Amino acid sequence: MLTAPFAALAPVAAIAHSHNDTRLIVAAVLGIAVVVALITGLRLHPFLALVLGSAVLGAVAGVSAADTVTSFTAGVGSTVGSVGVLIALGAMVGGLLADSGGADRIVTTLVDRVSGARLPWVLAAVAALLGLPLFFEIGVVLLVPIVLLVARRSRLPVLRVGIPALAGLSVLHGLVPPHPGPLAAIAVLHADLGTTLAFGLVIAIPAIVVAGPLFGIVATRFVTARTVDAAAPIPGGVADPADRPGPGATAASDVAPVEGTHPVAAARRSPGAVATAATVLLPVVLMLLRAGGELLLSPGRTRSVLDVIGNPPVALLAGVLVAMVTLGAGSGMGRVQVSDAVARSLPPIAGILLIVAAGGGFKQVLVDAGVGQVIADGAKGAHLSPLILGWLVAVGIRLATGSATVATITAAGIVAPLATGQTTATVALLALAVGSGSLFFSHVNDAGFWLVKEYFGLTVGETLRSWSVMETIISVVGLIGVLVLHLLA
Repeated sequence: MLTAPFAALAPVAAIAHSHNDTRLIVAAVLGIAVVVALITGLRLHPFLALVLGSAVLGAVAGVSAADTVTSFTAGVGSTVGSVGVLIALGAMVGGLLADSGGADRIVTTLVDRVSGARLPWVLAAVAALLGLPLFFEIGVVLLVPIVLLVARRSRLPVLRVGIPALAGLSVLHGLVPPHPGPLAAIAVLHADLGTTLAFGLVIAIPAIVVAGPLFGIVATRFVTARTVDAAAPIPGGVADPADRPGPGATAASDVAPVEGTHPVAAARRSPGAVATAATVLLPVVLMLLRAGGELLLSPGRTRSVLDVIGNPPVALLAGVLVAMVTLGAGSGMGRVQVSDAVARSLPPIAGILLIVAAGGGFKQVLVDAGVGQVIADGAKGAHLSPLILGWLVAVGIRLATGSATVATITAAGIVAPLATGQTTATVALLALAVGSGSLFFSHVNDAGFWLVKEYFGLTVGETLRSWSVMETIISVVGLIGVLVLHLLA
């Protein structure tokens, strides 16, 4: 999904599912309910809950046990092959960033120059800028260590700064090309890329503001985070007894398993701020160059080179290699210490990889059982505005499958005939309406849900009250923005 916009539509397993629509809807509801009940009621590990939920979903939907296993394992494999590789590479950069003191340098610079009340706004803006070329999963991996350290040093609750960063990444991922979903919708609807990009950026601003800094204030009132011992070490820096978190703040050591667990030695020099920033931004720049090449260059040698170096796994791998020099050697670490820092970053993410992969498997069982198609078929006979219909169809498929890209492409295909004869502006807004709907209420069948839950150390309920509500706000504000622009266009 991260490297090929239409790959999400490729059949993973040939499942002969039941054509009873009611049965499929009931299967989806029961499957999701089982996952939630096992995690919240029986305190079962999310990985096992997702496996068992997938089994229940397949059985109720009338899918054979063999086909359910095939679909689930295929979904796990595709998720690990895309998101999993990125998480691992990003964790390596995060480990070097933390152990070298580079993350501490970024946080110190940011906190020293920006007051506490303005930090959430700054992080939202930074995340939005990075989100232009950066896929959501990569952005989370790269920004989480910085978000957690900013929260510790500024004494703000983690979600007070984390929600704005997540909002900035999510809005750009769902509404602005060159992300897979928006690009796919533009292609299916034959929308104008420039118009869609311009409208998407306009809608993105209020969506980020409302779902980010403003909702972050509300979220910290409903999600009670754990407090931390004052003597707990700050990842990437020396333990500072004076760095007590503010009320409701969460320990970075409790919620950030991706950074190096060993604080930087007091005698070690920190890498320069310029070198640190350049290293962190290198993958972003490479992917941005690839996106620019796709938009501006004709097929040729230069375009081919940019396609390779800007491919997310390649770009992050380059980031890891450069980080080993600029952050590792640049901070005085020897080759053995650099190797140890990279190695220490991997074991803590094993649980995250399993949970995210199982979420991908659960989603694939939903898709292959035909749940998304049932919702799509039911929407064809509705008599609504194309903009609202596109949003509603995307919402339904998003809730059923958990995949924003699948929801975007499927919904765009359903409403594509309605784009015929419409103005250029209306078609562009239709693509954005579909993109907005695809972000609605991320829950247990979305790999992103588990990614956020694990990185921020939240319970399922806390993730629903924070991340899921934030996604819903983005979706609704996006639809309102679409309708307003339609009246003005």
